[in-house]
Amino acid sequence: MRPNIGRVDALCRITAGFTLLAWATAKLARNPSHSLPLLGAVMGGMKVAEGITRFCPLVYVAEQRNPSLSHEQNVAHQQQADPYS
Repeated sequence: MRPNIGRVDALCRITAGFTLLAWATAKLARNPSHSLPLLGAVMGGMKVAEGITRFCPLVYVAEQRNPSLSHEQNVAHQQQADPYS
């Protein structure tokens, strides 16, 4: 499992995930019988995990279905690593 999202995207996912997780925790503390905050907590936790591991399953599936996406990303990463070539 290799990272398939960038650093900025990972930081955005971590921030959004913790925000959603905090919101869901606050709502569940007041009324634990609602299911929407529980879904938000699960989604927030998933976004935090995606950001920490820098792996997104949806991006992986999109790359598998359309191989040109992963090739374009590899070319972009190579150009960023060595801009003088």
